[in-house]
Amino acid sequence: MHQPMYYFLSMLALTDVGLTLSTMPTTLAVLWFDHRLIAFNACLVQMFFLHSFSVVESSVLLAMSFDRFVAISNPLHYAAVLTNNVIIRIGLAVVARATFSLFPLPFLLKRLNFCPNKILLSHSFCFHPDIMRRACADITINICYGLFVVVSTGGIDSLLIILSYTLILCTVLGLASPRERIRALNTCVSHILAVFVFFIPGITMSMIHRFGRHLPHIVHALVAYVYLMVPPVLNPIIYSVKS
Repeated sequence: MHQPMYYFLSMLALTDVGLTLSTMPTTLAVLWFDHRLIAFNACLVQMFFLHSFSVVESSVLLAMSFDRFVAISNPLHYAAVLTNNVIIRIGLAVVARATFSLFPLPFLLKRLNFCPNKILLSHSFCFHPDIMRRACADITINICYGLFVVVSTGGIDSLLIILSYTLILCTVLGLASPRERIRALNTCVSHILAVFVFFIPGITMSMIHRFGRHLPHIVHALVAYVYLMVPPVLNPIIYSVKS
């Protein structure tokens, strides 16, 4: 259990717990008491942690793809490459990346003038696009910076994950027997499923926010709950069943 992959799994589990806890207060308030009010500063704090944990999970999935690439392409040096010090540095880099990339968002929102309404809109949590549209001011800078964060985190992570699996596939195709190829690819099944479980709901929610404003409110709410609930619920099941 002290192999590098299990350290990354523990990071993924902690991230899923943090993502759930950051949205639990407002979600329970809406579902149990139909209470849809939230203070502006509390909303900004929730938004920061929500998006930070999303960036952390994306980064951890990228680190896990690198782990699979090293394990398959250079198995004899796997433990030598991914030492405890390297894993600690990767974990610190993941947290620092999420913190510094999202740190300006609350301050960019605080400089705006907002309409006097504290009701949660599309979701039961504070989502950056939702908060922006509440402003009675020009939000061009907020839109540009939000797009920059999405592209520089989830966008780059997804491309690098695709690149790592392209290299993995090239390595696997170079193996001698079909049985060895199947065994090598079998070690990546859980991670591939976790990537799909995380990125597909996230991309769907972003697309709906940008191009589906005419859709009924129930569609926005359903996609949001899928984004919040499916990864934390399915990730333990995927890895437990596989193990």
